[in-house]
Amino acid sequence: MPRLSLGAAEARRIALAAQGFGRRRPLGAPDARHLRRVIDTLGLLQLDFVNVLVPAQQLVVYSRTGPYARERLHDLVYRRGIYTEQWAHEASIVPMDAWPLLEHRRRAYRPWPNNPILKMPGRGRDYLESVISLVRDRGPVCSADLPPVEGPRRRPGDWHRSVPRWALEFHFGRGALAVRERLPNFQRVYDLPERVLPAGLLDHSVTDAEARRELLRRAARSSGVATARDLADYYRMSPKEARPRIDELLDTGELREVRVEGWHEPGLLHRDARVPRRIDACALLSPFDPVVWFRPRAERLFDFHYRIEIYVPAARRRWGYYVLPFLLGDRIVARVDLKADRDAGRLLVQAAHAEPGIDGPAVCDALATELGTLAAWLGLERIVIGRKGDLCQALRRAVSARRTGR
Repeated sequence: MPRLSLGAAEARRIALAAQGFGRRRPLGAPDARHLRRVIDTLGLLQLDFVNVLVPAQQLVVYSRTGPYARERLHDLVYRRGIYTEQWAHEASIVPMDAWPLLEHRRRAYRPWPNNPILKMPGRGRDYLESVISLVRDRGPVCSADLPPVEGPRRRPGDWHRSVPRWALEFHFGRGALAVRERLPNFQRVYDLPERVLPAGLLDHSVTDAEARRELLRRAARSSGVATARDLADYYRMSPKEARPRIDELLDTGELREVRVEGWHEPGLLHRDARVPRRIDACALLSPFDPVVWFRPRAERLFDFHYRIEIYVPAARRRWGYYVLPFLLGDRIVARVDLKADRDAGRLLVQAAHAEPGIDGPAVCDALATELGTLAAWLGLERIVIGRKGDLCQALRRAVSARRTGR
């Protein structure tokens, strides 16, 4: 079979449709069906609770559905028995049936080197065993429910967590505990897996090869068109682990190798991928959105070089602290540094930069509308535009015109 060729714009449209941007946002208030469709389309939601604007997983759903009641997402994820949390891409919300597929990740789990329990060998083991006993006897717990224990002295720069938190996350990473709930302050509530997951899933086992093949199949379906590296990154496999399983998906016809304009690696097209005539997206993307989370893919698809600068000293930041790409149609046309000033009821646009070659006025009109919708969803009354970036002046005019109805 001759190798198919795709243009760069076709590849973008395929990828965006596979990532949930092939449908228009619901006209009314999104319900649980819309939220579930987003998670199932993506295969997972990466969790990140940096709350400068809104937790990342909430924004990923919003980008595709528009304003929804956030408690509906919480109810869907933690109270319906459909989804659970696991290490998948990073810490993620995944369908329950992914639990056996991620067993090899749980077996390979290694705690962070600065986990204080590692520095208290005998005492640490005893404490870990006592945590499981307590959960077994008492039921669901969060870190505040565990007996405190003094750990080793912290060194400067160590990420501070209490020993109880480290213990719970150690057991979660190994699969001895599962997440039952999230509290309003985002803390996890843990329980034994047999009290959280269906019995059939706990008893179901697959080989590592079968698990990786299925995860790559899901990654391919959620990507539309991708390179082998893209697919491996989706569920955090090494290219070496992924390659034999990708070859098997090619042999069965689930994937097809394609040439993509501008790509230096072969493309892999999922057999169910479709090429929309156009994409009508207008969305601010979380830094942890699958569209941009693998930075080489974002550069390849959108010619968009993106690095989050949260951990960069302020004086060295080029774009800002919490910068969101702005997707319009099938292109990323701007990047916007946003912050929710909840006390003052303001959405702060601290910087706004255009990508090269864009139509500034058209982008600002669309961005002003999207910022207004986002601010209303977050319960913020005003949008305040800063002065950093070449879009700020035009964006300020567009926001003002929208506010006054001109």
